[in-house]
Amino acid sequence: MIIPVKCFTCGKLVGDKWEEFAKRIKAGENASDVLDSLGLKRYCCRRMLLSNVEIVDEVLRFYEEAEKRKETLNFY
Repeated sequence: MIIPVKCFTCGKLVGDKWEEFAKRIKAGENASDVLDSLGLKRYCCRRMLLSNVEIVDEVLRFYEEAEKRKETLNFY
């Protein structure tokens, strides 16, 4: 899923904070502390980042498997 540009509820800009948030979470920092330092105090804005799922990688994996099967079937 692509991170929304603005919070659905209050309209605050949150899309520009995703890269920094993801990088710091992967480095092992506490999500609450990262969100506070990024200036996201409202729970509606915080949920925009916390609930985001990088589904593109999952979908791509299934697509690649389907392509491999298609090539195998066309081979015979």
